[in-house]
Amino acid sequence: MQPIGAKPISASAAEALQVVLPNDTNPLGNVLGGRVMHWIDMIAAVVAFRHSNRPVVTAAMERLEFHSPIRLGQVAILKAALNYVGRTSMEVGVEVYAEDPMSGERHHTSSAILTYVALDNNGKPIPVPPLRAETPEEKRRYQDGERRYQERKQRRSHSDSKS
Repeated sequence: MQPIGAKPISASAAEALQVVLPNDTNPLGNVLGGRVMHWIDMIAAVVAFRHSNRPVVTAAMERLEFHSPIRLGQVAILKAALNYVGRTSMEVGVEVYAEDPMSGERHHTSSAILTYVALDNNGKPIPVPPLRAETPEEKRRYQDGERRYQERKQRRSHSDSKS
């Protein structure tokens, strides 16, 4: 049974395209890692903002993996969707692909998991709507996100007890 007021994952999912220009690249013609991180943070923030309808801040980038470079002249395709929602936090998964505009060939270049917190008008965390996972893949990602959420809570609790 889904919670009342739950929003489907599809309602906030986002996709963005970036043409890779010379100012995005290093001397080898590959997109700078920091530029990819910026693109990832921006699209993930859009997803969190769409879900919460509130200003959001990046709380964590838990994982960022670079699998292969994105080259000058290619198109970077970023796909982002919520994985899991807690009381005030939202976990967003992002996948990045590179597409050769001449051949249309596309390959996966990087993946990231980020956490955002929605804020009230005073800049304090505010509850967000529950999330509705509908497809088997969304349900699997939700369960994985819930497990990571519990692990993050446990790490915070453990580090707080050391203070």
